[in-house]
Amino acid sequence: MANKLKTLSHIEITTSGIVLNGERLETTGNGLDMLTHAYRSYVNDYPKFFKMDGLGKLGFLASELLLKSLHEERFVSRDDRAVILLGSSGSRDADIHFQSTISDKDNFFPSPSVFVYTLPNIVTGEIAIRNKYLGETAFYVIDHYDDSVIKQLLMAAFQDDATKSVLTGWVDYADKEHFEAKLKLINRT
Repeated sequence: MANKLKTLSHIEITTSGIVLNGERLETTGNGLDMLTHAYRSYVNDYPKFFKMDGLGKLGFLASELLLKSLHEERFVSRDDRAVILLGSSGSRDADIHFQSTISDKDNFFPSPSVFVYTLPNIVTGEIAIRNKYLGETAFYVIDHYDDSVIKQLLMAAFQDDATKSVLTGWVDYADKEHFEAKLKLINRT
């Protein structure tokens, strides 16, 4: 590839806090409560956030904070940006919740609003819909964080001449006390 790749912004969210481009953001609360507080403090304009599962909230919040830091025009259709995420837990937390709605044959109450989150790629869809991204979206479930896999997926995404940037990284949500997001926005220069 003749073009070079450049990281424009990066964010890391763990249960202990949020670091955006090397700066720690002020947060309160722990676990999922911290994500909700951070959403209310820094984003707070997408009510659908409260319907999302934990994986969706984590990935959505990370992408919002990262994209806001760029000060670029947002919410305009663009087919040159892809969203490619990886994680090891997939939608396991939502799967467990959904299973609890169908396990008891005497108290069988499957919930479509829970079922929709039993696919990990819903988080990439939420990000793409919010930002009007029309490029590739994918969520890959792998055993553990691996920079070399992310690099391979980036190289594959940039084989398409239409793709000029990729929002990528690790989004893993095991449960409300165990999660991590490491996202970057990579541009082809």
